[in-house]
Amino acid sequence: MAKEIQVAYDCADPRAQAEFWAQALGYRVQPTPEHQNDWAAISDPEGKGPRLYFQRVPEARTEAKNRLHLDVRSAPGLKGDARMAVLEVEAARLEALGAKRLYRLESDEVNEGIIVMTDPEENIFCLD
Repeated sequence: MAKEIQVAYDCADPRAQAEFWAQALGYRVQPTPEHQNDWAAISDPEGKGPRLYFQRVPEARTEAKNRLHLDVRSAPGLKGDARMAVLEVEAARLEALGAKRLYRLESDEVNEGIIVMTDPEENIFCLD
């Protein structure tokens, strides 16, 4: 029997991270006590995707590359210019929410194009 998974993020500001990722993914922020910011969680309103859990930790993120990252599937099935146009629109929307663009990888004979970004706490993710 398959198990459900939860993706846990260590971060400095759980509520802000939850709000960013909820908007980025179309998820809903789960209720927490009003003055609590030790943790926050978001979930897929349709119950299909994993729950994301954000927990406050005292140490800052290091400069090392993430060992785990999210691929935000924004253009499944699309290829070439049509794919990259959809990814560009989504990248602009996420930049307005506080994300930063790192670089764009063009598609070739083997790989689809992606845009590599960071969330507001500089965790790397890919628009795929």
